[in-house]
Order: sequence, then structure tokens, then C-alpha cells
Amino acid sequence: MKKIIFDTDPGIDDAMALILAHASQDIEVVGITTTFGNASIENTTRNALYLKQKFGMLAEVAQGVDTPLDQVKTEPATLVHGDNGLGNVEIPDQINAPLSPLVAHDYIVETIKKQPGEITLVAVGRLTNLALAIQQAPEIAQLVKEVIIMGGAFGHNGHTGNLTPFAEANVYGDPLAADIVINADWPVTMVGLDVTQQTLMSNAYLEKLRTNSTKYGQFIHDITRFYAKFYNDDLGLDGFYVHDSSAIMYLIAPEIFTTKRGHIRVITEGAAKGHTLFKNSDRVFPIDEWTHKPKQTIAINVESQIFNQRYFDIVCSN
Repeated sequence: MKKIIFDTDPGIDDAMALILAHASQDIEVVGITTTFGNASIENTTRNALYLKQKFGMLAEVAQGVDTPLDQVKTEPATLVHGDNGLGNVEIPDQINAPLSPLVAHDYIVETIKKQPGEITLVAVGRLTNLALAIQQAPEIAQLVKEVIIMGGAFGHNGHTGNLTPFAEANVYGDPLAADIVINADWPVTMVGLDVTQQTLMSNAYLEKLRTNSTKYGQFIHDITRFYAKFYNDDLGLDGFYVHDSSAIMYLIAPEIFTTKRGHIRVITEGAAKGHTLFKNSDRVFPIDEWTHKPKQTIAINVESQIFNQRYFDIVCSN
């Protein structure tokens, strides 16, 4: 059983990823830490508590900060996720699930120290909480099992950015935090647009999910109506790309992903802000801001049909 803290900004695809983790027999969701991005920190935290309550999740929920490290805020992605972050589906006014008294980065530090070598951090939003945690307690780098990030774009399969031509949204939202987290001395795997935009869940697939998953199917179908309409209006897709669930699937079935290792830096300002640059060569250049950073892993391909079948089988087993 793989224990995770799920750092997230729910978010429609975040909710689908959390459902996958909760439904999987291979994963124990120990904690859910919230960040901002798809919605305000208040809405993402409310959504996390709602998902915990609705599906009987045992994970603790801890709220994160509401400002990126560089203090440059961007507007919540309501165009993609709706005003409430969950496709504008009705959410009860009263949610009885408890909130941790700890702020997210303190919760991350405390939980990793209590369970050394056991916790994997899976981050599918802006990396502010993880950056604050590793800055506050650098020793957790040696205590965490691994870090899996849905973020970045490295140009494989023609995928270079989704918010700007060369930046993926999570990294763009706090590029300074991303550079800190990626270059900390812990094992990082980045599951970026290179693979997340290789997997498409069609409307027919979601309809099949609705009829075959008693516990989750109707909810997934309802929240994704807004999301699918955005993708159809924006890109002409029948369905949508599978972003955040790809990070969870990498934990469940790493064998369906192709990866490579190298050095990564994040551009933190200017026109290329949020651009993730991967250095594959071991050559040390005369001026080289990559070489003395730790080598990390990026996912460059995925077997998308197997991915969709695994998602379906896991979610429909409940």
C-alpha cells in the first residue's frame, strides 16, 4: 500500500484524480493539502472537504496559503472549472468534514517526519505548499519516499504549453516554487503535458463510466459536463485531456509510462515564465545553471488505451 499526501486545487480533474486514488487498492490517501489555482483557496478547500465527506475518505484535509512565492497572483481558472471549481454542480452549504488545524506545509512536514520513508507527495496544482515545506524543513528531502508532480511541458509529442505557448498552467502559477521543488534533493518525477495530452477521455467513455461505476460514475459525469464543453469550445475535442489523474496513474502503473532522466530548470520571469527546460546531456557547459542540480525524471510517453482501461477498471470496482 502506497501512502500519499495529495496536494491539489480541486478542480474537476483534481477530483477525478482523487477519486482514482481513493478507489485504488494500491493507495492510501493519508492527507489532502489544498492550494489555489483552479479556484480560490477557500473554494478548493471546501471542495476537498466536500469530496472527503461525500465519498467517506479518511484523509485529513489541510488548507494551504493563497499567494505564490513570487507574489504574482493569477485569476482562478473559472473558465475551465466553473465558478465553484467543480463544474458548478450543487455543493451543500453545510459540510461537516473537519479541517486540520495545521497549515498545509506544516502538515506536510509533520506527517513526513512521523512516517519516514513512507510518504509519497503527489502534487497536481501549484507547488507553493511543497516549496514552503522543503524550505522550512530541508531534512524532509531524505525522509520522503518520492515526489510526483503533474506539471511542466518538455516538447515531447508536440506538447509545449497550455497557458502560454511554452508554459503549463501549474508551473506558470508559481514558477519560483516549481524551481525550488524540482531542484530539491528528493526524487521527483514530472508527469507533464507530454503525456497528459496523449490521453483523451471521450464523452462516450464518460457515459460508460457513469453506467458502470455505482459509487463514482454519476458524480464524475456531472462535474465533467462543464469541463468537456470548455475543451470542445476551445480545442474542438470530444471529451478532454487527462491531466491530474496521470500523476496518480504513474504511481499505480509506472510501467505504462516511458521516462528519462536529466536536469530541469524553470524560467521564473519574462515572456518565457513557467517554461520547463530539460537538460539531457551530461556535458558541463562554461555557463551551466543545470549541471549541479539533482537529476530528476520526466515522463515522455504513455500507453493511453491501457491508461483509460485501468482508470475504468479501478473506478468501476466500487
